[in-house]
Amino acid sequence: MTSREQGPSRRFDAEPGTDPEHWFLSATDRGNPDTVLDSRHADGLAWTLGNEVTPLVHGSAYFAALLAAVQAMDDGDLLLFTDWRGDPDERLGGPGTEVGPVFAAAAARGVDVRGLVWRSHWDRFRFSAAQNRHLGEEIEAAGGQCLLDMRVRPLGSHHQKLVVLRHRDRPQDDVAFIGGIDLCHSRHDDEAHHGDPQPVEMAPVYGPTPPWHDVQLQIQGPAVGDAEAVFRERWQDGTPLTLNPLRRLEDRLRGTRTRVRPLPPQHPDPEPCGTAAVQLLRTYPPRLPAYPFARRGERSVARGYIAALRRAQRLVYLEDQYLWSADVAAAFAGALRRSPDLRLVVVVPLHADQGGRDAEVPTELGRLHALRLLRRAGGRRVGIYGVENEAGTPIYVHAKVCVVDDAWACIGSDNANRRSWTHDSELSAAFVEGTTTGTARSLRVELAAEHLGAAAPDDLDDPVGWFEAYRSAAAALDAWYAGGRRGPRPPGHVRAYRPGHIGVLDRLWAEPFYRWVYDPDGRTPADRLARRF
Repeated sequence: MTSREQGPSRRFDAEPGTDPEHWFLSATDRGNPDTVLDSRHADGLAWTLGNEVTPLVHGSAYFAALLAAVQAMDDGDLLLFTDWRGDPDERLGGPGTEVGPVFAAAAARGVDVRGLVWRSHWDRFRFSAAQNRHLGEEIEAAGGQCLLDMRVRPLGSHHQKLVVLRHRDRPQDDVAFIGGIDLCHSRHDDEAHHGDPQPVEMAPVYGPTPPWHDVQLQIQGPAVGDAEAVFRERWQDGTPLTLNPLRRLEDRLRGTRTRVRPLPPQHPDPEPCGTAAVQLLRTYPPRLPAYPFARRGERSVARGYIAALRRAQRLVYLEDQYLWSADVAAAFAGALRRSPDLRLVVVVPLHADQGGRDAEVPTELGRLHALRLLRRAGGRRVGIYGVENEAGTPIYVHAKVCVVDDAWACIGSDNANRRSWTHDSELSAAFVEGTTTGTARSLRVELAAEHLGAAAPDDLDDPVGWFEAYRSAAAALDAWYAGGRRGPRPPGHVRAYRPGHIGVLDRLWAEPFYRWVYDPDGRTPADRLARRF
């Protein structure tokens, strides 16, 4: 019997249309019989009830919460984390709160610290092999274990950003953090968006300290056990961390530990403490050798979005780093065609993260494919925007957030592109609270208040008025620039996103570069042909 047949609504006091059964995937829908993620639930549901969820907007909010939680850990506790990039000197707070020393100090206190960080490609390709290695070495020296994990498809990455804290004597303090924020440079920004004093180099338009917009979700309650299970499945994968003979030789010469220490038994899930149902969604591609916990891969991120968008009626709000691929945009376009009253607001970066035509043209082309499909489906019901700070510097939107009808919301590591939905490893948390006046709405309102400022409408629950407020704010700011910036700067930070022109010759080289390097497809040939996720 599937979770849908068991009728979880009997145990969830929900407004009509906000029951998790209405929004979430069943275990069968997930399409991965190899995982324990759903079978571990005694009630047979493919999600957990009774969670407290707290969106942490901006790296400053997340880092402060993480720092306090880690510093409160003691002997016998367990700290688990996965990351795309980790910089050991990135400060979670002020001086003396660098990630490496904070995690190493926890290990020295007797906390069992385990990490899985993407091994990554060489730094000359603008990735982060050196930083990840150094973070691992610092934790290893203090008695923890941080492994460099290259068990990915060719040109793929481990993109999950997860921290789980379990406590031996204080299970009420157990917490998981899931979202888009890495433990690395440039992520520590706040609502003023002056950027992280420890920046990464980006396109010149973002300046020396690029403004950065991001979101992480703090979870307490039974879903923390699910988050731990996600980590354990990867940790217990017996496949060598890398099959590259040169990498293995390098590890041997450097004395890098690659033997995985067993984890202690998992504690029972924390007791219910809130009102949210939480479903964890993932991407794992089919690969050789296969992941033992996803032998044919898993695409529940894609399926979770598609299922939620099929139920959208009034308003979809999306913040995304990329929004590429016609295949992915088709899910949003389908919602627009099905629901003639539906509005779609999307916030994306105004510019590519790296300068140069090799980065700018393929990424513009990928987004152009998506935007054309959305415009054809929704016309003037679609608004695509970027944001800038008060100084006029573009803010790099790294967030991966979606809110549908203020009922279903998702925060995670995945972007709206083929790479995230099929090719890399990803982890996101979708939540439903049984009301349209709960955390999902609060998140949408908080983000709108930041982006629109004084231009935010009085009635934040009117989808038409809210949609038009974005359009008006962007039009006013764009007109101010077009008029030579005369007079007071209009309120808000919203600018209309306008893709650049791409000529015929540029398309000839940029199209294959986009499809095979920037946004590869991890599906089987049959699924690609059928455009099936």
